[in-house]
Amino acid sequence: MTEIKRVGVTRRWSDAVIYQGLAYFVEVADDSSQDIRGQVAQILLQAKQRLAQIGSDQTRLLQVLIYLADLQDAVVLNELWDAWIPDGHAPSRACVQAGLAPGYRVEMVFTAAIMTN
Repeated sequence: MTEIKRVGVTRRWSDAVIYQGLAYFVEVADDSSQDIRGQVAQILLQAKQRLAQIGSDQTRLLQVLIYLADLQDAVVLNELWDAWIPDGHAPSRACVQAGLAPGYRVEMVFTAAIMTN
């Protein structure tokens, strides 16, 4: 049986979970007082850092599920997203409206392949 590796484990969640060459993690803005542009920028930076931490990068993303408090924010999301994802490496992606915690405008759920030796 393949071992499950957990990174940044707390009582309620792990920062990332790795199993059979796949990594699963969720990002929300560290500073929820920012507008949608600020929150998306934070999440994309945090995701890039998390990917590097677990031995992956943006070219290895398989799927991203994006939850927006307001779908009208998709214009800003897509602008920043398009600049962040390398050409030819877009993952499968869904973007839906959802009730999020107060102050939060966006949450992203990532699945990525990790690089193996």
